[in-house]
This record gives sequence, structure tokens and C-alpha cells, in this order.
Amino acid sequence: MGWKFYIKPMILTVRKKGIFPVQQLRKLVSCGVIQTDAAYPFEEEQFQPNSIDLRLGRVAYRVRCGFLPENETVEAKINKLCQHEFSIENGGVLEPNCTYIIPLLEHLNLPESTSQTYSLSGGSGGTFTLETENRVSARTNPKSTTGRLDIFTRLVTDYSRRFEEIAPGYSGPLYLEVVPKSFPIRLQTGQKLNQLRLRHGSSRLSDDEVMQAHTLTPILFGEDGKPIPDAQLKLDNGLFMSVDLKGGTDGLIGYRARKNRAVIDLSKIGHYDPFSFWEPIYANREDFIILEPEAFYIFASKERCRIPDHLAGEMVPYDTGSGELRTHYAGFFDSGFGANPGGARAVLEVRSHDVPFLVEDGQTFFSMVFEANTALPETSYGSGVVSNYQGQNLKLSKHFKP
Repeated sequence: MGWKFYIKPMILTVRKKGIFPVQQLRKLVSCGVIQTDAAYPFEEEQFQPNSIDLRLGRVAYRVRCGFLPENETVEAKINKLCQHEFSIENGGVLEPNCTYIIPLLEHLNLPESTSQTYSLSGGSGGTFTLETENRVSARTNPKSTTGRLDIFTRLVTDYSRRFEEIAPGYSGPLYLEVVPKSFPIRLQTGQKLNQLRLRHGSSRLSDDEVMQAHTLTPILFGEDGKPIPDAQLKLDNGLFMSVDLKGGTDGLIGYRARKNRAVIDLSKIGHYDPFSFWEPIYANREDFIILEPEAFYIFASKERCRIPDHLAGEMVPYDTGSGELRTHYAGFFDSGFGANPGGARAVLEVRSHDVPFLVEDGQTFFSMVFEANTALPETSYGSGVVSNYQGQNLKLSKHFKP
């Protein structure tokens, strides 16, 4: 007598709008919504509370300029603009202010509708159905380390009109535009410069909802580590934060990148002498600093923040009417960031364009926006997740000696 085994179909029904937490990301990987090169299986360390790290592929293309391929594929654009290509499987060097396009190991197969069935990986014959009330989209950000090394990155997809945003129903490869700004960098297949999060509908909190969340679980703290009173929060389509130019007992307030042609190898952690690459900046009596045009600086926020487990946060550019400043490159905060008592400072990557620009202590520099999660993450940032920057103050990237 022959036996037949039936595998019960798996169904994930998502009704709440928001960011998919890590346990749901794992399910989406298992059913092929997020896929990878067969030779490079997913790694456990890629999974963050609300995001998944994306990895560099096998080859880098040196192109004449950045682009958005609104009417064609990225590959077609590369064929028109490529000056040369080289393998990075054993490592390759990217020169400052040159533009490179690197295909990523991961690619996406987002659902085309609000109910889509996928075949489970592994040849089990089982199925996985994702049911949502709104269509699923995706967004990416540079990782913290990427921004602190002054590496400009942005994700691009076939037929896209916007960087970093991935439209519902997209199925295809992912590419990363990479432009080192201050230093040459050596990178290799499998290394991670950016992170992906999947979103069900739109769940961005209003100012009133941010205020309510702060009242229940404080989000913003003063320099004394105490929650900032509700009446003192600066809210206007986001929660505004400011820059610290007073520093601690040592007076250190930031760093300015030196002109250095030495290569930074992304595989070397805690290796480089920071003073060979960075000039420390100390507070002065006037409580202000004049930024030099096109110089790259690292500062810290005056306030400290803590992201509750039910939310995820993102730093967004301040209104350009405030001055020709780029105030950060990397800006996504997973649930649990700053969960130690009193929160953690946000590190700011700053570049002034065109003209010298005066910045004063306590000047409003950026805002934070928040989105809900579709469910509480099984792990939060700094708790069950290895982090180089949890509880941070002013800090360079992990590649430099303390």
C-alpha cells in the first residue's frame, strides 16, 4: 500500500499596516519573496529586527554617471554607460568620486496582488500564501557603517523612477550605486552596504501619534538622560532633533575627514588609526562651527533617542530652506535602538555644499519619522542582535581603533 503525504498550506495574513518584523521576513525568504544567488545562501547575521541586510554581488561596473532607468532595465543602462567592469569576488578597490553599479546577491519577487501563493523552497511541494489588505512595497537605506565612511549609496531597480523605493509587484534584480567620497575603499562579494525593509501599506505616524507614543514610552531624552517633556518636543510632520557642539568633558564634538588616499578595507574591523583619516574637532567658546564647502564631517545629536519595539524610525532630510546641507547618508533605526537607559545619540554625517555654512550648538538639523510594525519583532536592536552602535555617543565606523 502506498502512502501519500500532504503538506498543509502555510498562510500569512497581515491586516495591520506597517513594517514587516524579522519573523515575517524569514517567512518571506522561505517562500521566495526575497531570494538570493544559489551559491550564496542567506546568513543569519543578515536579519535585523525590521530589515534584512543586502550583499554585494560578484562584479562592479564603473559607469560614467548615476542614472534612473525609468524606461528600461538597469542592465541596458549599464551597457550604454559602462567604462569597465571587474570582479570583486576576491576583492576590488573603488576610487573616490567615481560611480560604480554593483548587482546585489539578493533579488525580489514582491506579490502582484493582495493575495498571492508561492511554492516553498526545498522541493517540499508545500505552498505559502501571503494575504494582505494593501499591496507590499519595499524601501532601502545605507547601513550606518556606510554613511560613516562617507560612501554614497542608493539602490536602483529596473524601470524605476525613484532611488531606494521599490514599487509593489516588482520582480527582478537589485543594484547598488556606490560612490566613495572621502577615501578609496576595498570591498568584496558578500559584504553589506545597505539594508532592505518591506512595508505593508503606509503606516507613518502623525505628529499626534508620535506625541502619544512618546507619552507612553519615551522616545526622546535630554542630555541628562531624562525624557523630554511633551511640551518641549518639536513636531512638524516629524520629530525634530538638533546637533551637539558642546561635547563632553573632553570637548570633542566631531571629526572632519582628512585628504588621505590610503585604502580602507571593509573587512578589517578595529584596524585603522583614526587620526590618519580624521581630524578631531573640539568645542570652542562661541558654540558654533563654520563648515567648509564639500568637506565631510561627523557630529552627534544633542538629544538621545530610543525606538520602542512597536515602531521603526528613519532620519529624513531637513527642509532645504535651512541651508545647503546634507545632514546624513544612513538613517534607518530598527526597533530597540537606544534601548539602554537614557537612549542613544544619532550620529550625523554632514556635508556643506557650495558655500561655507555656520552651524550653532542646538541648531535643528534633521527630523525623525516613525512607522508601526505589523507585529512586534521577535528580537530587537541590541537585544539578541549583535550591534556595533547600540548605546552610542559620537562614534566613527567600526573599522577604526577606539
